[in-house]
Amino acid sequence: MEAFEDFRRTIETPQMDNLKILLKIFRKEETYYLLNPDKTKVDVLNDVLRRKQVLLLISDLDISQEEIRVLEALYKGERVSCELNYEILWLPIVDRSTWNDGYEQKFLSLQSIMPWYTVNHPFAIEPAVIKYIMEVWGFVKKPIAVTLDPKGKVLCPNALNMMWIWGNSAFPFSSEKEESFWKAEAWTLELLVDRLEPNLPTWVSQQKVVCFYGGVQMEWIESFTTATKGVAKALDIGLEMVYVGKNNAKERVKKITGLIKEKQLSHAWEDDNVWFFWNRLESMLYSKTQHGKTIENDAIKQEVMTMLAYDGSENGWAVFFSGSDEMVRANGDKVISSMESFDEWEKLAKQMGFIPALRKQLEGITDNHHCTRLILPENSGGIPERVQCAECGRPMEMYFMYRCCVE
Repeated sequence: MEAFEDFRRTIETPQMDNLKILLKIFRKEETYYLLNPDKTKVDVLNDVLRRKQVLLLISDLDISQEEIRVLEALYKGERVSCELNYEILWLPIVDRSTWNDGYEQKFLSLQSIMPWYTVNHPFAIEPAVIKYIMEVWGFVKKPIAVTLDPKGKVLCPNALNMMWIWGNSAFPFSSEKEESFWKAEAWTLELLVDRLEPNLPTWVSQQKVVCFYGGVQMEWIESFTTATKGVAKALDIGLEMVYVGKNNAKERVKKITGLIKEKQLSHAWEDDNVWFFWNRLESMLYSKTQHGKTIENDAIKQEVMTMLAYDGSENGWAVFFSGSDEMVRANGDKVISSMESFDEWEKLAKQMGFIPALRKQLEGITDNHHCTRLILPENSGGIPERVQCAECGRPMEMYFMYRCCVE
């Protein structure tokens, strides 16, 4: 407890630089060694991180390869080209009581592929600091990145959310910067997709309707893509369709992606893009929650939660955009029902346009029986207390679910 209070006082007290805080992360009996990006041992006392913006990347040994690759692209690409003066230091949180050779090899394997600073060994981290990380910064399982400015002041308890949403544009990764970004945002195609679809600017300039869809039922995917392309042909409009998979279903999505490409049903993203798409949506939700936004007063949060609720079911879903902000979305049953009954609203679509007509058609479909699920991983940003059903708007019941999905 003394060590915990000592670290708390140090990190909450203004400092001349960040060195004192960085040193207190390590156990007193340990040498203050880190491995630098070149995998060479360096001493913290040699000022390698002193007076620099430092992101403390905190995770267990289950941090995903996708997470590392996306963060690497930000760290080695944009950070260098934009001359942003920040470094990343990985602090792996492990259970010492269950440590064995398998975990040792897993740690060394992860350490070897990380292109930033890492601790020499997980046991070098002071236990009181681990307690602080878990109790104050809220780390449980999902990785977080705590921003320390050059003087060691905590600018944000988890910068990963804004890094996934806006990349290095969010530098210096402070809560104030994050809030200013949200004030300028609206729910648009660009916010949803970011730079994940390289063809998007071309499609928008060509005034095409762009459809992103997901799910893991191949029969529904074939029926939906065939029916939707038939509607587009009848209306003589440009249409592009992109399969964005499903969250936490890597092997199933990979199999379906292969079939979609083989049958030339639509475009389909690769693993990293699928992971990043869903992780960005979760990050938007947690970022909004962290800033006190509710579904009643925030349209973006409502849209994000609807998308995540669609993904929580086993059924498909689709969202259509025309231009940047004209949008309509629906679950799989409603959207395929609308496409297969196109003759009912074909005349309307020719009068008012595809998306307004589809929206009107969807509004006319009653759905008395549904079971909507929203599955969220535990996160330091907190879980929204009140969640509305994406289908009927009623408050959803909260359950606790413990899940281990190995694919």
